[in-house]
Amino acid sequence: MTVEPLCNPRRANCPSLIQVKAQTWRRWVPSEDMAISSGELVRRNAVFAATGAFAGLAFPSSDVLQVLGCVDSRVDPGVVLGLALGEGVVMRNIGGRVTPAALRCWALLGRLGQGRPAGGHLVILQHTDCGITRLAGYPGQLAAFFEIPVGELAGKAVADPYAAVRVDAAIARQALPPGRLVSGLVYDVATGLIEIVDPAGGG
Repeated sequence: MTVEPLCNPRRANCPSLIQVKAQTWRRWVPSEDMAISSGELVRRNAVFAATGAFAGLAFPSSDVLQVLGCVDSRVDPGVVLGLALGEGVVMRNIGGRVTPAALRCWALLGRLGQGRPAGGHLVILQHTDCGITRLAGYPGQLAAFFEIPVGELAGKAVADPYAAVRVDAAIARQALPPGRLVSGLVYDVATGLIEIVDPAGGG
């Protein structure tokens, strides 16, 4: 299969990755008798590879922006926030929650940035109509997810993303290095817009 390159993104008059996403984006409507085959994924990857957007990206990846989001397929943080490859480190779990496991992951990733000054911006991105609200009937599993006793689940505000993102931002600020900015955002699945619920400056 031959795929025509869209352009060299480092040349003048070449659309940005966000523009390319906007030009090629299409809504996928799921169906019970339909799945995305591996062949289709290869085809889509060839279109992506032709953009050259991956070329020359440095490792370690960005320590300027880190995003913690939900695994919900409607809320891909890179797409929702318009991030290009290499522009941010994205981690996802159920609800986009700051759990002990998430904090351990951030600590391990921090090893990659040793020797550089502590800083960057951690964005906690939660959303409306989140599936975690439907897990209230499974308190044991939820408590295990948060690594807390069942009796402390109320403090996690799982039914309210606006309250939950404030809870998690406070935990992150206490646990992460003091030079790290932390903000809490909520994405509205009905409008496609995000709201800054807990600003990085605390105001």
